[in-house]
Amino acid sequence: MNQQATTTDELTFTRPHGEQEKQILTAEAVEFLTELVTRFTPKRNKLLAARIQQQQDIDDGKLPDFISETASIREGDWKIRGIPDDLQDRRVEITGPVERKMVINALNANVKVFMADFEDSLAPEWSKVIDGQINLRDAVNGTISYTNEAGKIYQLKPDPALLICRVRGLHLPEKHVTWRGEAIPGSLFDFALYFFHNYKALLAKGSGPYFYLPKTQAWQEAAWWSEVFSYAEDRFNLPRGTIKATLLIETLPAVFQMDEILHALRDHIVGLNCGRWDYIFSYIKTLKNHPDRVLPDRQVVTMDKPFLSAYSRLLIKTCHKRGAFAMGGMAAFIPSKDAERNNQVLNKVKADKALEANNGHDGTWIAHPGLADTAMTVFNEALGENQNQLFVTRDEDAPITAEQLLAPCEGDRTEEGMRANIRVAVQYIEAWISGIWPDGRCGNG
Repeated sequence: MNQQATTTDELTFTRPHGEQEKQILTAEAVEFLTELVTRFTPKRNKLLAARIQQQQDIDDGKLPDFISETASIREGDWKIRGIPDDLQDRRVEITGPVERKMVINALNANVKVFMADFEDSLAPEWSKVIDGQINLRDAVNGTISYTNEAGKIYQLKPDPALLICRVRGLHLPEKHVTWRGEAIPGSLFDFALYFFHNYKALLAKGSGPYFYLPKTQAWQEAAWWSEVFSYAEDRFNLPRGTIKATLLIETLPAVFQMDEILHALRDHIVGLNCGRWDYIFSYIKTLKNHPDRVLPDRQVVTMDKPFLSAYSRLLIKTCHKRGAFAMGGMAAFIPSKDAERNNQVLNKVKADKALEANNGHDGTWIAHPGLADTAMTVFNEALGENQNQLFVTRDEDAPITAEQLLAPCEGDRTEEGMRANIRVAVQYIEAWISGIWPDGRCGNG
């Protein structure tokens, strides 16, 4: 095989185009990707520079807070453009990487939505990224199948879950493609190729190109995504608002800008999601220079703790006021083959999901099909005949303050807890560099 780099206009592909690549990196698809990279990378780089400056300010003692200059947006009377019919019921969503067998199993699970993930749960080896695009294309077309070594055939059931694609965050590069000597944004690579290859088929069956956006830190980043989406719609003569997105609130700075984020993306956004585990990580990372805000051992930092409860309740109140969904967070537990251990897992999941449903979340996340029935039962009981809980306004809640969002919870900080953190970090990195889906292996629950 020819190992020479492939250059197309201003993009340079450092890997050769084999048969798999030729299915995805067509001339038309690469042309569209090139347009997006050329038009939107410079501003993306400025947004990343703004993150660095914001963190420096926090390190110097300035705590995150609501933005006084955007108070008119928070206090204004406005709503998002709207939510398509096939996105109205999202009571249970399953997440996982874009590997072929996992895509089929997730779409066949007892869930409403499958979030196909090019981000946290996918080690971005070139072959995995390309194969992931092929797998999602085949899933959209209903032709995806997989045969294992024993000859077992996996195929889609007649009524699979709805597909949403999570692209990589703004900070993550696609190192196998460069533009003017730098790696292009992985977010644009994932978005451009999934959108280009699937929007026609999705629209033809009454759905649409739907996305999850991770790791946002500021409303300006949401505005950048709105520009990307609008450009794509105009480029292919699609009505404004054809592309829909759910954005994860999983960084500490973003929790203070939820109204602004919804407003910036109002033509395209349908909801926000409590990305709890990354939010806890972001809290630790963002406040690393503030010794009075050190969290206890990770197993006691649960969603019933005051600062996380405030985060969940504020997200619900903000979203529902604007006509957007408020999605609950991840149950990253994995079912056990040991009956007693599995019972404990399911009871933890049930309690966790009941808390979310009672707070007013419209749906929740799981990472394994074996948890689907438990999560579905909880939300079926909470929703009754309703498709969602947009009617839960939480208007009676007292205003949530910055200090409530920033106050650490009580709990022990132990050597055992530190050892567990180190073990999880090492296991995660080992899984990542081995190209294995890391989340479930590493106790991220």
